[in-house]
Amino acid sequence: MKENIRIYTLAVICFVISISEFVIVGVLDTIADSVHVSVAAAGQLITVYSASAAIGVPIAIIALSKWDRRKVLRFALGIVMVGNIFMFLSPNFPLLLIARIVLSIGSGIFTITAMTVATKLVRAERQGSAIATINTGFSAALILGLPLGRVLTAAFGWKVIFLGSAVFSLLMIIVVSMMIPRTKGEEVIPLGKQLSLLKSPHIIITLIITFFWIAGYGILYSYITPFLQGITTMNGDMISAALFVFGFATLIGTKLGGYLGDHVGIKKSLIGSMVCHAVILLLLTAISGSNIIAILLLALWAIAAWATSPIQQVNILTTAPEASGVMLSLNNSFLQLGVTIGAGAGGIVMENSIRALSLTGAVFVVIGIVLAFISFRIKSLQKNTCAIDSVEVQ
Repeated sequence: MKENIRIYTLAVICFVISISEFVIVGVLDTIADSVHVSVAAAGQLITVYSASAAIGVPIAIIALSKWDRRKVLRFALGIVMVGNIFMFLSPNFPLLLIARIVLSIGSGIFTITAMTVATKLVRAERQGSAIATINTGFSAALILGLPLGRVLTAAFGWKVIFLGSAVFSLLMIIVVSMMIPRTKGEEVIPLGKQLSLLKSPHIIITLIITFFWIAGYGILYSYITPFLQGITTMNGDMISAALFVFGFATLIGTKLGGYLGDHVGIKKSLIGSMVCHAVILLLLTAISGSNIIAILLLALWAIAAWATSPIQQVNILTTAPEASGVMLSLNNSFLQLGVTIGAGAGGIVMENSIRALSLTGAVFVVIGIVLAFISFRIKSLQKNTCAIDSVEVQ
């Protein structure tokens, strides 16, 4: 019971600090006006966040690998607090860019460390559910970030959002100190060994699975509103309702993925969720005008797509358990890269055919499925080789 409370506490913190990432999408026009730049230029605040997460977080995780995990969580919240204060006080666009970099690194360190702590608070067979719970905080922020940002900005101005997040971060440093037990850091991994991790075919293929899964998702998700406008007769209110259903379904998918990973097994649940993901994207390509079917498929898509997330993260952990923090941070880098490439590819596809968005997304996911089969095949061969070597030694 105590472990569950600790894990849910970490999930709530992940939710609030992740709001800082997603809320900006909904208030980008307001921020652009306040610092006198175009909306297109203000979009760099989103790009720099993803780039900083992809590059800076793995380096930070490695640098902090020997620290007690509770200390790392408090340190990360301190960085988040500073980033939010910068967002609140920044009078111009360049300082906002710096604030976003600080926020990105702090949030990334906290989220990845929270996952590693959660897996150590429970038995091995419950690791998938623990990671899924942490991911629920992220998913909830994805759902509520945009509408919450619009409401709060209309009532108080966009800067108040970041001031509130700064105060919350300070309070959570105290909560983490009281509730989260000390957890040993990992042994410092020499640079040569870190690079050797990426030389392993099994590890690099497993990481690339993340890239193709999230890129396939991002190709359509980045342009979901124009896609729905193009293939259905939904008006603005119906699209908002459909996206709310979609967001709620992501929470179900995240929890379902954790359950399947724990009870069905990583291989079957990972490949199964991605197969469902690809099939639903193909069905979305085929529908024409049916609003009810479109909403149903959106919900099923969200469940299938986000079920993959906790399963893949446990899969990543099993590839190099002695370097769990490094592996999760590398996985986060591939995820951020996939989001960026997916959005870019989706923009190119949409110029030619909006209906082709979901078809292209399905192709990316299918590549991920093929890589998953290859990855598990390599893992099986490695196990057999180790077993033979063990017999020969005896």
